[in-house]
Amino acid sequence: MFWQRTIKNIVRTTGIGLHSGRRVELTLRPAAANTGIVFHRVDQEPVVNLPATADAVHDTRLASVLQVGQTRVSTVEHLMSALAGLGIDNLHIDLTAEEVPIMDGSAATFVYLLRSAGLEELDAPKQFLRVLKPVEVREGEGAQEKWARLEPYDGFSVGFAIDFSHPAIDATCDYAEVDFAHDSYSKDIARARTFGFVNEVETLRSMGLARGGSLENAIVLDEYRVLNQDGLRYDDEFVKHKILDAIGDLYLIGKPLLARYRALKSGHAINNQLARKLLEQQDCWELVTFDSVEKAPVAYRNEWQLI
Repeated sequence: MFWQRTIKNIVRTTGIGLHSGRRVELTLRPAAANTGIVFHRVDQEPVVNLPATADAVHDTRLASVLQVGQTRVSTVEHLMSALAGLGIDNLHIDLTAEEVPIMDGSAATFVYLLRSAGLEELDAPKQFLRVLKPVEVREGEGAQEKWARLEPYDGFSVGFAIDFSHPAIDATCDYAEVDFAHDSYSKDIARARTFGFVNEVETLRSMGLARGGSLENAIVLDEYRVLNQDGLRYDDEFVKHKILDAIGDLYLIGKPLLARYRALKSGHAINNQLARKLLEQQDCWELVTFDSVEKAPVAYRNEWQLI
């Protein structure tokens, strides 16, 4: 049987929120089979539990934000992406503030923490959501068009195209595609950082966003160039980060996908709309399990080797 997965040990870290600028303590704890991914605002009395689900997303301005009642957990996408990349089905995530810490702006720190905790199989079959029919969300027309699409595929593949009309971004690849049958999440995706523009900072901060952003946790660009002294980690780091975000947003579906994802200039809003639309159209998907690792798609067999 291909089993569900959690972590073996509790791990902790401290950081700041990218948008709130507030200090936050993050604790990752093992969870029982069929728990799913659950965030806990332990600074609230009583503690508020926020399951990581697509329908719990209530804000998508530059982040995916979960909300239950008046309680929020912001910027969940990088941690969710790391959980998807390592195949973790069940986890408790404790936070002492409203936002997941940004760390270095990528998912690499979360991958390190999760591996440090150790990965453990649970006595319950891992469920996959297999896409049976294409599902698509589109917005705008012409040069303003944006879209994202999921279609049937025996594995998990992500392709993304960007268009920022910025000289430093245009000088890199504007399209990237990863297929986890042969590409590695940890090596090829996890280290790609979020990015932002100096000329947008004041406007974003007036909106309560980007208050914790810096050269330490983001790629920062002026009108012409990257300001980080160390440059880029990947030649196509900008589009790779959009792939990282999409993987995290899609993992809010609650199951690993057997699907091909393609997108043009998509973001958290369209990704969430796509996840909700898929779940609503129940004839477009099915849940499947595999009675051995060998029978699972290669993309997930490779992931299993991490255990």
